Amino acid sequence: MHTAPPSASSAKTAATRLPIEPSILYFGTPVVLLSTENEDGSFNLAPMSSAWALGQTVVIGLGREGQTAYNLGSRPDLVISLPAPAQWAAVERLAPLTGRNPVPATKAEGCRFEPDKFAAAGLTAEPSHLVRPPRVAECPIQLEARAERVRPDVSGEFVIVETLVHKVHADPRVVVPGTDHIDPAAWSPLIYNFRHYFGLGPELGRSYRSRTPGGGHGASAQSPVNT
Repeated sequence: MHTAPPSASSAKTAATRLPIEPSILYFGTPVVLLSTENEDGSFNLAPMSSAWALGQTVVIGLGREGQTAYNLGSRPDLVISLPAPAQWAAVERLAPLTGRNPVPATKAEGCRFEPDKFAAAGLTAEPSHLVRPPRVAECPIQLEARAERVRPDVSGEFVIVETLVHKVHADPRVVVPGTDHIDPAAWSPLIYNFRHYFGLGPELGRSYRSRTPGGGHGASAQSPVNT
C-alpha cells in the first residue's frame, strides 16, 4: 500500500495539538442510574457514566469496591435507567453517596454511606416486571437487564459488566407513535463530558441505517423530556 506524504496543511494542524495527561477520559458519555439488590433485600441506586450498548447488550464499567459491583457478583439482576438532561441535579445528589458501610478507602473524599439513595436523590422506585430491582420512575427510558459476565478490567481497579437487556420501558413522549422506535428529536440522554453535565444539541444529520421518519415527532432535542 502506498501512502502520500503529509501535506503542509496537515503537518501544520498536527503541530497545533498539545500532548496532555488528563486525569479522566470521560469524553462525552451517557449517564445511567443502576438499580441493584443488596444482600438484605433492599436496593441500591448508583450513577454511572461508563456505559455503552451493542445490540441488546449493555456494557458498564464500575469501581471494583462499590456496592453495585458487590451486588452484581452474586445477584445479577439490575435496571439501567437513563435520565434526561433536566435530571442532572438528582444524579449529582447521588454522586457523593455509597451503599457500602464502612465507606471504602478508595472512594473520593466527602463520600458518605446512604442506605436509601432513592429518597436522598428525590427519585421514585417503580416496580420492575422481570427483575427484583426497581426502575427509576422519573427516567424516560428504563432497561431491565441481567449481568451475564462480571470480570476485572486490565488495571485491576474496575470491573467490566456485560448485561443482557430483557425488557425496555419508554415514556410515550420519546417514542415515534405506532412504532417501537425512540424518536431522536424527542429524546436526549444526559451526557457526562469531562465531569460536566450536558444534553444534546440540534440534529446534524441522520445515518443511512435510521428507520425513524425525518423531522421527528416529538419535542426539539434542545428541549428534552422532563418527567
